[in-house]
Amino acid sequence: MTDTIKDLSELRLSYEQGELTENQVSQDPHQQFLNWFNFALEAQLHEPYAMSLATADREGHPHVRTVLLRGATERGYDFYTNYDSQKGLDLAENAFAEILFYWPSLERQVRIHGQVIKISEQESVDYYHKRPRDSQIAAHVSTPQSGTIESREKLQQKFEHLSEALQQQQTLDKPNFWGGYRLQATSYEFWQGRPNRLHDRLQYIKQGTTWVLQRLMP
Repeated sequence: MTDTIKDLSELRLSYEQGELTENQVSQDPHQQFLNWFNFALEAQLHEPYAMSLATADREGHPHVRTVLLRGATERGYDFYTNYDSQKGLDLAENAFAEILFYWPSLERQVRIHGQVIKISEQESVDYYHKRPRDSQIAAHVSTPQSGTIESREKLQQKFEHLSEALQQQQTLDKPNFWGGYRLQATSYEFWQGRPNRLHDRLQYIKQGTTWVLQRLMP
């Protein structure tokens, strides 16, 4: 095993999959997102609903991680987590965030910026009960999320003990510290890779109740 990294300066691809022009896209950015997202689903990409979520605390320290999109409507883009996680703590202090979808085989990327709110308790309960039972139990076990634990074995023991304790309980209650968030979009950027790094970037900015479409330099 080497302790050095190879020269990365010559590693590059030429993006040849498509183009993105103003007359191709919907005037509604959410519809344009659905067009691309459904195409990624139909192409059977690996977890096309996985997205990077970037948050920052009140001091501006950034944190980014991958979460799963669990709802996409004109109201916003939903994901679920522990309210006491780093993302939950960040959003309690700074409600603005950005999500990013990257589909490398399509040479496409979507960034969506906006303000994040908690979804209703009933929506969180409904989704919680759609999850596999083991995932429901894991939500109870993994707290405080991102807290330290002495070993993997200790985590597994906690899971097994709770599974056994709840064996006779057909329906589990959603933990009070777990639920959903919704990002309400105020801007979108759609990126299509192009040859020679002259990529197509189209941005939608919300102005009042309308969306303004503009092209960005690559």
